[in-house]
Amino acid sequence: MVKREPAGASALAAGGQAAAATAGVQLSRLRWVVLLLFSSYSLCNGFQWIQYGSINNIFARFYGVSAFAIDWLSMSYMLTYIPLLFPVAWLLDKRGLRLIALVGSALNALGAWVKLGSLKPHLFPITVLGQVICSLSQVFILGMPSRIASVWFGSREVSTACSIAVFGNQLGIATGFLVPPVLVPNVDDAEKLAYHISIMFFMTAGVATALFILVVIVFKEKPLHPPSRAQALIQSRPTQEYSYTQSILRLFRNANFVLLMLTYGLNTGCFYALSTLLNRMVIHHYPREEVNAGRIGLTIILSGMAGALISGVWLDRTKTYKQTTLAVYIMSLVGMIAYTFTLSLGHLWVVFVTAGMLGFFMTGYLPLGFEFAAELTYPESEGTSSGLLNVSAQIFGIAFTIGQGQIMDHFGTKAGNLFLCAFLLLGTIMTAFIKADLRRQQANLGNEQTKVMPEACTDPIVLEESKL
Repeated sequence: MVKREPAGASALAAGGQAAAATAGVQLSRLRWVVLLLFSSYSLCNGFQWIQYGSINNIFARFYGVSAFAIDWLSMSYMLTYIPLLFPVAWLLDKRGLRLIALVGSALNALGAWVKLGSLKPHLFPITVLGQVICSLSQVFILGMPSRIASVWFGSREVSTACSIAVFGNQLGIATGFLVPPVLVPNVDDAEKLAYHISIMFFMTAGVATALFILVVIVFKEKPLHPPSRAQALIQSRPTQEYSYTQSILRLFRNANFVLLMLTYGLNTGCFYALSTLLNRMVIHHYPREEVNAGRIGLTIILSGMAGALISGVWLDRTKTYKQTTLAVYIMSLVGMIAYTFTLSLGHLWVVFVTAGMLGFFMTGYLPLGFEFAAELTYPESEGTSSGLLNVSAQIFGIAFTIGQGQIMDHFGTKAGNLFLCAFLLLGTIMTAFIKADLRRQQANLGNEQTKVMPEACTDPIVLEESKL
């Protein structure tokens, strides 16, 4: 005689497995401390990226090198990221958040201390070495926001947490526009200049070291309990089931993610080019307005930070990833067009307004891209998906910076900005074809249903175990 299973037994078993995986969901109070700590050392690294470029002429005169050589100190951040993404993403998947945080914050502090050995005009190679070390630190930072948000925060907080994590790096860039001109005045005496530079370098090294010590003490790999049902399912998956190589191959076979990777690179690459060439554009139309050129850059970053935070809160409330991403992309294009045709009007206040609007949407797009990628690629690693987005941004950023610079040299600033507008239009059209396949949300909603089992296949013990 063949013994038959009761009706609904298989469904009950599946529901019981899902319930077991999600039974321990709980938010940790430490999550905000971890997020603040990451944002702080990301801020410090962002500051070190732009601290040379914001006073390019002063450093060029101090070291006796060209302005282009100082520009390469910032470009080193883009160049080192591209080849090192996959090794660092592999480490993130295999060894987890804590190791990546330790290495990133340690390299950030080490680079800051190396720069202190370059306080003589003939020691430019030492400052290059220090900046390259800081650029290595950035590789361990840029892919972290969406991973920290997913591992530490609940389903109603992930987008806000990701925005705050991105917010830290943007705040560092804003500080890099604001602080160096104050700490390092444009004086002729080389010894006095070296003294002022040393103050900035010592302050940076001290802050970076303090943050590294805090990471060692405070930063944990993950909370005791998973913060969401989607994260609980990932943690319940046996380790041997995961293959890093197969994960990358699956990402490249995901048509929606490939489209997002390209559109993210186009948008963020335009932002990198605009930021790099902003000084040249403003000075061309407004001679001797170097200070206001820096303030316009600061306005772009600060408005972008507000956009990043608002977009994160909006996503947590509405979960409208596709619609929000497309709307922000369209407004980025509108902002770029407005900036292009108002730059030469002769009114700086108009440039401040249009640049602020452009920054609000273009920079506000950054966390949107990370979170939309996490939704489209669940349950793949957020570190891998966000890393691929960043590589796309670095490649397009270098290409757009060189291309727009050449166009500006031969045809003027308006032609250069229209060049960026054309690629933003292409990105907008491509974004419209991305399907809203929100896999992470489906996982959370699907497991929510395990709390309510059909009467035909319920068992008192199973129901009790599935309570959250």
